[in-house]
Amino acid sequence: MFVLELTYTAPLDRIEAVLGEHIAWLREHYEAGTFLASGRKVPRDGGIILAAGEDRAAIEEITRTDPFTRAGLADYTVTEFLATTTAPALDAYRQQLPS
Repeated sequence: MFVLELTYTAPLDRIEAVLGEHIAWLREHYEAGTFLASGRKVPRDGGIILAAGEDRAAIEEITRTDPFTRAGLADYTVTEFLATTTAPALDAYRQQLPS
């Protein structure tokens, strides 16, 4: 499991100009089953995405396809963690510690 934290590197008016493309990109990854939750940070200086996956390189590649990244408007920090405890709605994403 991964926490993707994006931080805006441009003013909000430039973010707003690309927001529709970013939302379409998010929808694509929700439909693929990779993204589980997302939203704006408060204060609005970026966002957070909760992503399912086992391959860090693949997740990092996804962040490079974000329209915000391609336009030079945001940077990503990718944090990998093992989701060993989940709410019942996320049972399918529960992970085991390596032996």
